[in-house]
Amino acid sequence: MNKAILIRELGDASVLRYETRAIPALGPHDVLVRQEAIGVNFIDTMVRSGRYPAALPTVLGFEAAGVVEALGSDHLPFALGDRVGYFFAPNAYADYNVVDASALVALPDDITTTQAAAFLTKGMTAWMGLRALHSLKAGESILVQGASGNVGAMVMRWARHLGATVIGVAGSEQKLSAVAKVAALALVSSDAHFMDKVRALQPHGVDVVYDFVGGATFPSSLAAVRNGGKILTIGAAAGEPWINQDEVAARSIQVRGGGTPQYVTPANQSAVAAELFAAIRHGIFDDIDLSTHLLKDARVVHDMIDARLLLGIPVLLPEPHQNHPGA
Repeated sequence: MNKAILIRELGDASVLRYETRAIPALGPHDVLVRQEAIGVNFIDTMVRSGRYPAALPTVLGFEAAGVVEALGSDHLPFALGDRVGYFFAPNAYADYNVVDASALVALPDDITTTQAAAFLTKGMTAWMGLRALHSLKAGESILVQGASGNVGAMVMRWARHLGATVIGVAGSEQKLSAVAKVAALALVSSDAHFMDKVRALQPHGVDVVYDFVGGATFPSSLAAVRNGGKILTIGAAAGEPWINQDEVAARSIQVRGGGTPQYVTPANQSAVAAELFAAIRHGIFDDIDLSTHLLKDARVVHDMIDARLLLGIPVLLPEPHQNHPGA
């Protein structure tokens, strides 16, 4: 049996369906993964609502971890029983998934499949911001818009570990305490004295702004960054930002962005994963809560995401596998 969560139309969480699906035939470059944990990401809700294009019907999800169940050929760099994960391959909300071997990373023995499913996509996105879009150095200062989100939370912790001064911006008072546990300065985006507090800590502005919100946050990002600094726009959960190009040019500010698959590719993903796994081992993310839910309850998880009620990083768990997928 192969159960999966798919959508046949766009909309709210009510469009999610838990159905039995056939497993496609494996091509020569494919691996059949028996999935043990499935990551949930904001892009999944964008697919569901139509903000991210996808042909319907489609199985949701892009991230999971599990065990190699079958191989499309004998020439692939994996063996039956290997533990693997992936951070950007389609059809992840399922018991089994057929994945191109180039998308898979091997999991070390000390990294659980739940950790891999929770942290691969978000951690590699954090790596993109801290290593690819800007190579963060000890002594630099950053401001994180959307610091209470999952990727923002990882960026703050990783940046602090690298020796940066961190200012975190939460979207509401309710989320401020979680940001304050990590940041040297925690602010609410609506704070009337926002810039006074930033400049009191960093008189010339911060070196880098990580903007995971987009939309209306760009003016405060621009006000917070120093001349010659960088604004990194990643994710844009509230829509693409409006950018004052004249001020950007006049102040020699770099605005950079992009998606994780542009910077984490089959050529470097094993090295990036190794750096992420080392950060996990070091305990950098130990205080980030993970919440597990059955795959069949994905609709409830999406409802909670939409209502901003979900605490911690959600991971979906398939029912325990009792049979071969063809049974």
